[in-house]
Amino acid sequence: MSEREALEYDVVIVGAGPAGLAAAIRLRQLALAEGADIRVVVVEKGAEVGAHILSGAVLDPRALTELIPDWQARGAPVGVAVSAEEFLVLTPANAIRVPNRLLPHELDNRGNYIISLGNLCRWLATEAEQLGAEIYPGFAAAEVLFGPDGEVVGVATGDKGIARDGTRKASYQPGIELRGRYTLFAEGCRGSLTKRLIKRFHLDQKCAPQTYGIGIKELWEVAPEQHRTGLVRHTAGWPMKHKTYGGSFLYHLADRQVAVGFVIGLDYENPYLDPFCEFQRFKTHPLIRATFEGGRRIAYGARALNEGGLQSLPELVFPGGALLGCAAGMLNVAKIKGSHNAMKSGMLAAEAVARALASGRGGDRLADYPSALESSWVYDELRRVRNFRPGFRWGLIPGLVLGALDLKLMRGRVPWTLRHHGADHASLRSREASRRIEYPKPDGQVSFDRPSSVFLSGTNHDADEPVHLVLADPGVAIRHNLALFDAPEQRYCPAGVYEIVNEQQGGPRLQINAQNCVHCKTCDIKDPTQNIEWRVPEGGDGPRYPNM
Repeated sequence: MSEREALEYDVVIVGAGPAGLAAAIRLRQLALAEGADIRVVVVEKGAEVGAHILSGAVLDPRALTELIPDWQARGAPVGVAVSAEEFLVLTPANAIRVPNRLLPHELDNRGNYIISLGNLCRWLATEAEQLGAEIYPGFAAAEVLFGPDGEVVGVATGDKGIARDGTRKASYQPGIELRGRYTLFAEGCRGSLTKRLIKRFHLDQKCAPQTYGIGIKELWEVAPEQHRTGLVRHTAGWPMKHKTYGGSFLYHLADRQVAVGFVIGLDYENPYLDPFCEFQRFKTHPLIRATFEGGRRIAYGARALNEGGLQSLPELVFPGGALLGCAAGMLNVAKIKGSHNAMKSGMLAAEAVARALASGRGGDRLADYPSALESSWVYDELRRVRNFRPGFRWGLIPGLVLGALDLKLMRGRVPWTLRHHGADHASLRSREASRRIEYPKPDGQVSFDRPSSVFLSGTNHDADEPVHLVLADPGVAIRHNLALFDAPEQRYCPAGVYEIVNEQQGGPRLQINAQNCVHCKTCDIKDPTQNIEWRVPEGGDGPRYPNM
């Protein structure tokens, strides 16, 4: 049996997103400035940096400017400044435009940029490597390593070349242990290792349950007359029902490209709601359809996002490591942005690590990091918007009114903090208490089916590898989910991974088409009994998002 090779570093970072890469850059900046030798490695499950990155995205450049002040001169792919913005409340056939002067400061995008976050991460990775960090895409961190006292001492990447039946193929390669004095977890929303760490160290004992949304996005090349470089448009309302949280974005990039996306809160109650179909239906609205008619769809993807904000932030540190960015849940829902907070959290964690290493420490709790975050503009920003998302528990109009009063008039300085609804997986009503939703068939012009959409994500998994979506009890899918909720996993998955198959003799069974998985993590979040566990597949598998 081959033994895993072990590589020693000072700092191991899991995830090459904005938080992890900002941490790597800051660590190497400090090392070079102080003449220290801080060995930094970043491991990334995507085939390349940026392959699994999906976001709107409008970037607040505040953290980027702090990290790399001359980013413009250095050629960062941040060039489309926001030139105009609109907020619409959609009705089935029309829309109400909310005047910009009535919108809260959080929705003022002056000074921000429309970007591809994947391309920004590719550029940040180059900057990190030039500073001396090592970055290894295509290696999925599958296991947390612990020391003799229970402290985190690194991670191990998954084995490659394992067949579906668990045997080793000719291409078998054992995983690698990456050991460090500190390990920073920047896996993004609902990270598989982060989830285990939160449970092991009870990091969520003092916070509210995290609440989530599912974001589904397409990239289009539109007709010239439909394109306005720099335009930002957000909508609320149709096709969502009054009590279902959701909304859209349309961001006009350069070269006639438009990023369009739809976000639905995963606290929705109707098990017949289908986020993918809601997104496709949204594009048929008369005011939205016009943008895409005569255009060409280029890419598709989906990703869960944290919506809990300040109330749902877990403890950020534990012996030997820390949580960064969206692994902890630092998205500003009201602002519809999180990359700047993620980057700043990575920078603050890096500074705490550098101080600890300089004093000869390792494997302990980085108490400097959460205290620095609480003194930073990230905490101020999250505190100011803490009541925005829970205000929508009473519905769309009350939520918009409460948000406007809180953020526009009071600037988030109200003395109370609203509670969240609870865990998303517990929100579904029974099939008997719910109304079926009839969705229009895709027209192949602006609305599409799941298979053609997944094809555009570039998703690929080896057909002969272990299924990375694991059921704790296979029978639950039928006797509980199908019986009580008519198998909602068939609908909440935006990639068609889950399918109820009726066999002549065996009856219904849940078929898992794991090869379709776009790594959005929705199933891990929304499954009613938390029976589905998302695990990392072989490194390099999954989507390959271009310009997303």
